[in-house]
Amino acid sequence: MKRTLLALALVGFGWSAHAQTLVKIGHAGPLTGPISHIGKDGENGARLAIEDANAKGITIGGRKAQFELVGEDDQADPRVATTVAQRLTDAGVKGVVGHVTSGASIPASRIYEQAGIPVITPSSTNPKLTLQGYEVTFRVIANDLQQGAAMARHAAQNLQVGKVAIIDDRTAYGQGLADAFADSLKQRGVQIVGREFTTDKATDFTAILTKIKGRQPDALFFGGMDAQAAPMLRQMKQLGIGARFLGGDGACTSEMIKLAGDAMSADTYCTQAGIPMAKMPGGAQFNERFKARFKTDVQLYAPYSYDATMALIEAMKTAGSAEPEKYLPALRKLNMQGITGTIAFDRNGDIRDGGVTMYRFSNGKWEALN
Repeated sequence: MKRTLLALALVGFGWSAHAQTLVKIGHAGPLTGPISHIGKDGENGARLAIEDANAKGITIGGRKAQFELVGEDDQADPRVATTVAQRLTDAGVKGVVGHVTSGASIPASRIYEQAGIPVITPSSTNPKLTLQGYEVTFRVIANDLQQGAAMARHAAQNLQVGKVAIIDDRTAYGQGLADAFADSLKQRGVQIVGREFTTDKATDFTAILTKIKGRQPDALFFGGMDAQAAPMLRQMKQLGIGARFLGGDGACTSEMIKLAGDAMSADTYCTQAGIPMAKMPGGAQFNERFKARFKTDVQLYAPYSYDATMALIEAMKTAGSAEPEKYLPALRKLNMQGITGTIAFDRNGDIRDGGVTMYRFSNGKWEALN
């Protein structure tokens, strides 16, 4: 009788052999607008990680954990991003994967720092993000300094260009990448014959391109996303600008190929933070599972989003707690084999061994050059 009463009492207090700890993990990125395909790609990567973790029956501090993904749409807008960050912290998330764009990540990072909630971006590459001195900000992908230097080296050494025009979309990502590229070009003695800017909402670049055409650049570099890069490339061809087209990872997508159509050529190049899917330790299997689960190809950042989510979960397991202040030290010391490679952070929160890959459009797809 006493045992029965004790068992009932334990159940009454929510303690039972089947008790679970609900752990909410947030994801923030653009789910509407011109780059929603990239935001959804990242969210799906995080969702797959959550599903895998729940299937494994992970325990934290001796209790089975049930992970739940809380997704938010920041529209790739800095102002919306801060609202989304506050909404996620109010929802009680224990960690956040995101934001997707640097323009959203940088202002949102202050909210997470104040709340003490770890945030890992799978894709925001502006170096400023991890140079703010924040304790809870991490990145699982190479930054723009590495990308800009890689493209400048390729342009100068392999393409042997002498004159380059640069356009950026004035976002934290686009301008940061363009600045890194320009600085590296100058160090290599390559002449910059034009530095123009647009916005991340523009679709008509005729005026800018006409101005650039008169300067006869050997190459044109665009710092921005595929939603602008594709129409820009089409308009270059319409205006008869024969310069090579160079871009960063924002333009290094399958959507870029689809949107640009027959304007794509062997003179189109891009860099991508990270390594090709085929060379990732778990890339081939991840790609198959992702396509089977979501009925679509990986766009860009899904594997990094998966690794960012698993990094949060692994740190919680190691610390025996899902409370941010308790697992944050374990996250800083993390050394985990992920889909994309080894996940380990330096003192700023940057990935220790972030690679950069150069791509060229060939045979209807992006083909890695290194």
